[in-house]
Amino acid sequence: MILTRTKRLVSVSGRIEVLEDILDQGVELAIWQRERPADLAWLDHHDPDRIDDIDAIVPQDDLHGDVIDLMREAGYPAGEQGSALAGEIISLAAWFADLTGSASLRLRLEVVETDACRKFHADHVTARLLTTFSGQGTQWIYTSAQTDIQQMTPGDVGIFKGRLWKENPTILHRSPPIAAAGETRLLLALDPAP
Repeated sequence: MILTRTKRLVSVSGRIEVLEDILDQGVELAIWQRERPADLAWLDHHDPDRIDDIDAIVPQDDLHGDVIDLMREAGYPAGEQGSALAGEIISLAAWFADLTGSASLRLRLEVVETDACRKFHADHVTARLLTTFSGQGTQWIYTSAQTDIQQMTPGDVGIFKGRLWKENPTILHRSPPIAAAGETRLLLALDPAP
């Protein structure tokens, strides 16, 4: 297992508990490095035109029912495939809601095919959980121009502090540029709901 701290601003580990480090004053990004669950491999071959994006507020006390309903309405498959994805989303959402003390979350599950969010930025939220289920992972940098672009891998889970938590963050992120290559990503983003 990987267990490192880099420049004190970023905390990375192969254990889910590393996500709790985002609560530390000096940490702006916590990354749980992990392999994407094997039962989500089907997403690499699923036709993105057959599903709709999801953008909804979900209360913590009914995550299971709401996520299942939203996925069904968006056209995700039923059975083992849909259950595996729903289970992953519900588990991450419950963890994030507990960590942030949020009674509800804004949940976005999006197929990304463009270079939207191509500029490095920090979001206008307290914190954002990002994980890529299929395609290239989220890229991030230190605001210092001297640093290389870092990239999460599919399956990694990152929590970034936003501008409502830290006005001038030193860790910025973006979606990787994929349009020219004709790639797609399936991205889950969770924010505490206002």
